[in-house]
Amino acid sequence: MVETTSSPLNYQSYKGLPALAGLADFERAAQPGLSVEECVKRLKRFHYIFWRLHQICMAHIANEPIYELKMAWSLHSHLAAENDTNFRHRVGEMREPPLGLEKVQHPALGVFFDEILATPSTEERVLGMYEKALPALREALQNYIKQTHPLADAPSIRLCRFALIDVEDMCAYGEQAVKSLVSPQQRQKSAQWLSLLDICLAVAGGIDGIGKARETEPSRYYSSKPFVFNGEPIRDNRFPDPYNMGVNAEVFLYDATKPADLKVLMLFYKRLREVDVPEMMSSIIFETKGKPWDYYRDMTRQLWDEARHAMMGEVGFVSLGLDWPKLVMINSTWSRTLNEQLTAKERHAVLYYIEQGLMPKTGKRLEWEVTQKSQLPLSTTFQDFDWADEVLHAKIGRDWYVSDMVSGAEAVAYGDRCWSKVLAGWKQWKDQGLTEHRNWWPDLYRSYCQNQGIEPDPEMLAYSTNYDNKRADLKEVAVST
Repeated sequence: MVETTSSPLNYQSYKGLPALAGLADFERAAQPGLSVEECVKRLKRFHYIFWRLHQICMAHIANEPIYELKMAWSLHSHLAAENDTNFRHRVGEMREPPLGLEKVQHPALGVFFDEILATPSTEERVLGMYEKALPALREALQNYIKQTHPLADAPSIRLCRFALIDVEDMCAYGEQAVKSLVSPQQRQKSAQWLSLLDICLAVAGGIDGIGKARETEPSRYYSSKPFVFNGEPIRDNRFPDPYNMGVNAEVFLYDATKPADLKVLMLFYKRLREVDVPEMMSSIIFETKGKPWDYYRDMTRQLWDEARHAMMGEVGFVSLGLDWPKLVMINSTWSRTLNEQLTAKERHAVLYYIEQGLMPKTGKRLEWEVTQKSQLPLSTTFQDFDWADEVLHAKIGRDWYVSDMVSGAEAVAYGDRCWSKVLAGWKQWKDQGLTEHRNWWPDLYRSYCQNQGIEPDPEMLAYSTNYDNKRADLKEVAVST
């Protein structure tokens, strides 16, 4: 915000107050800026860039092994969706209806993002997103703010400034990610592909189209074949037993004889286990076509919330000095079975059904009350926000799932039927040698007691209820309380 109050004509604002609502001085405001036509052209590019970044994140959350990238792409897809929404709305305010926004803004720009989407390498995807796309977008947003009229186009400038906050954060994350993941050998191996990305941007007249563009399409490399979505959840080596269903957290949590502090350990496990929700939801979002944009925005917000919940569990274990990759077997059986066995609509039905089980007093409210009885105030903070998020998610479910059903009751019943048809191969996975369904609870409990300087209770050590023939929701345990 500028503070100059006078003009070259010595025009003075009243008592020296900042002129023009503080948006600019008169010298800057007296200069013509971009035309509406040029502004719309660039704003459409900004929308397209955020839309494609959102798509790339959705396409790879499930099958990206590295947990930190799953979480980052959950956040970055949310930021992309929010900013895309802003630019969509702004285009609609500028004499041009926001129609056909999913059309490729330039053939070369389409190739640019298709290549990042299609690369089979995590390292190249990180390079493409964080060394090419996002820095170019940052520069384009900065140029737009400098070149458009600060008063006439103030609404667009505001949106660009907000977008820059998010883009700067994404670039900062990406810079560190590149340093951590991309070796000099990998960079050299990818040099030709990175050069192709540069060519694409040059042919497109820059990412914002203000340069000299050519109506040609550069030769494709990875994207020469159509992209095939892979919803199989893949995890890094901190998840050594992804089929393990050996510890039933829900039965422990709803057992009135179990102490609150130990129930919090199970809550941290349940939160961290939610890493499979972004893995599953990304498949719904990517595979569901033809919905209004607000559907994708709202669903992506929920996906990001679920990723935050997983990280809350991670923080919880770390705060207690517990080595969760060694002590807690975080499985991927839920996202795996739903992605493999159900359609996108059926997955959404299961998601909504489970959310409804979390709304009564035996759901999120009880989890929050458990933490209040514990000696771990951090867990209360986490469950407080987890509960609030789930209320929002129930609304999202009503808006975008129940609205397509005959009634709310049928929506719940259909979700129950879909959930019941999922075959969680407990015995099959064990027979195939994929897991022994090891009961990891005693090791976690002993480590907790050691860190707290207390003796383990033999009765607590003996807990051994698993998920054999049981669903990991509240249908049975909530009824029994």
